[in-house]
Amino acid sequence: MKLSAIVITKNEEANLERCLRSVDWADEIIVVDSGSTDRTVEIARGFSARVFNPEWKGFGPAKQYALEQTSGDWILSIDADEEVSFTLKGEVAELLKHEPEFGGYYIPRKTQFLGKWILHSGWYPDYVLRLFKKSAGRFTAALVHEKVEVEAATGRLNNPLLHYSYPTLEDYVRKLDHYSTLGATELFQTGKRCTTYCLIIKPALSFFRKLIFQKGWRDGWEGFLIASLTSAGTLLKYAKLRSLYIDAEKNK
Repeated sequence: MKLSAIVITKNEEANLERCLRSVDWADEIIVVDSGSTDRTVEIARGFSARVFNPEWKGFGPAKQYALEQTSGDWILSIDADEEVSFTLKGEVAELLKHEPEFGGYYIPRKTQFLGKWILHSGWYPDYVLRLFKKSAGRFTAALVHEKVEVEAATGRLNNPLLHYSYPTLEDYVRKLDHYSTLGATELFQTGKRCTTYCLIIKPALSFFRKLIFQKGWRDGWEGFLIASLTSAGTLLKYAKLRSLYIDAEKNK
């Protein structure tokens, strides 16, 4: 069975070579780029990837566009800051030697934060559906936190997808700001209102959930930071949602 790997990118020269090297055994690589100004496209073509540059409409639409360009029977969706571990590569290759039992597979993802692998805080095992039969899967249209919907039974793989998303604190804060904006926009578009509960209680609950219930304290100082920043991200998202409604009222 033919396997297509898909990646969406924007200015990912720091990560992309590691990512594509980990999937260079796939039958084809599809890269959908959204206006990179660094060496991203050059690196992608160095791995014989097919590169496309559609208009940016959000993460979900970009990944669906990538899916539609593939010719494989099976799809492996991977982000530019991720890497298929050697053991996961072997597991996927062995799985596709015969007709798989399921139409999609969740993969445990292990994430690095400030150079440390996080094994608690709700971050591991972070099962993500990334391997699926093309005929059974489709990406949601979400602006952020998109996912694959598979019209078939799903299973789980055992070996990890490695995630190098947060090498510095500045990088985390930059992504937190970006994703909170996208999250607020999505909530606004669906008519979700910002309440006192969302601004005060939800951030506090997210902190304690990460640190206590998801055992973030076992990740040490990094676990405390993750809980604190998650709480800040929740507050920021709903504060931005409130601002969107205020601006809408002013523009009436």
